[in-house]
Amino acid sequence: MPTCLETTGPLESFMRRAAELALRGRGATAPNPCVGAVLVRDGHIVAEGWHKAHGGPHAEVNCLADAAAKGVNPAECTLFVTLEPCNHHGKTPPCTGAVLQAGVKRVVVGCGDPNQDVAGGGVEALRAAGVEVTVGVEEALCRDLIDEFVTWKTTPRTFNILKMAATIDGKIAARGGRPQAVSGPASQQDVHRLRSQVQAVIVGGNTFYGDNPQLTCRLEQMGDSALPEGFCQPLAVIVTSKLPKAYSNYTILRQRPQQAVFWTSEYSAKTPLAEEMRERGTRIWGLPELPGGGADALDFAPAFQRLRQELSCHLTMCEGGGHLALSLCRQNLVDEFVLYLAPRVLGDAEGKSLFAGDAVQTMEQALPFRLAHSSTCGDDLKLTYKPRRG
Repeated sequence: MPTCLETTGPLESFMRRAAELALRGRGATAPNPCVGAVLVRDGHIVAEGWHKAHGGPHAEVNCLADAAAKGVNPAECTLFVTLEPCNHHGKTPPCTGAVLQAGVKRVVVGCGDPNQDVAGGGVEALRAAGVEVTVGVEEALCRDLIDEFVTWKTTPRTFNILKMAATIDGKIAARGGRPQAVSGPASQQDVHRLRSQVQAVIVGGNTFYGDNPQLTCRLEQMGDSALPEGFCQPLAVIVTSKLPKAYSNYTILRQRPQQAVFWTSEYSAKTPLAEEMRERGTRIWGLPELPGGGADALDFAPAFQRLRQELSCHLTMCEGGGHLALSLCRQNLVDEFVLYLAPRVLGDAEGKSLFAGDAVQTMEQALPFRLAHSSTCGDDLKLTYKPRRG
């Protein structure tokens, strides 16, 4: 998400700031969308707010509270909000009522509410009360903010982020595959920020066995205390056909076996080794194989559904290698692809590539993505892609 540093400017700059604020609540608001809001007076942002946690006050209410704390009169301001204010009673009263009670006379909305389960009509209610409402400012940006909400409303599975880091020539590791950082410190800290927003981090067996990762969020160890409300460490999900011994000296199995989930073949899930791991509290899920896909081609869709239905996961992040990444893309299970591009060239055709596993003949077979956001993380370029579907 691009950083907006301007405090004055056109409508778009204020909405971009509201979108930036919205992301502070990502993960904590699930299964609600993340929403941001700002109040603008005389071309300056004078109050800010965002939806911080599920069940708590919405962005508009928090923004109005910020205005009250600063002695700002909302009746003299324009309210910018990324998503249409709600007009129904849920866990909180309707935001339209709070906006009207505050005396706001103009509201700028990023995108309309797609939720068909509620009465809606926030824009209509405001206009009926005499409020001037503009809809569609930075609409594409604001719709991307609620992609995960739409996924939760239309599918039974989690919203899945694929995260990878590569050199300019698309390599994630040298040919030896030794665990070495590709991206810089700022990108690595940003990855931990992403981990703080998700409820499960997924890696493949090669990463688990070769890197012995922790798969935890360590923002506080990096001097960054910006953790979302109600933060819990994400589950560690490992995709492998070869299960480890229950008392192996792997960090995840030593430190938090009950927070580990192994996705493996249905055969491996029935072995004595799997039962031994279950006795320690580790979950072993056998996944079906895709038709004609071979022993390593697991069908991941049921596993993402189980994460949500059984373990209350809404957001996941995959940090696996090229084969796992391509499998998820091929199965249409990647909802967002975050790529940290380091300003380095490996120059080795045998280096490990971002995606691997297919033998395609033409560019027409390439998987289509669109660039949603771009920004910098230290010396690296952070690119956020969305799949082109339909």
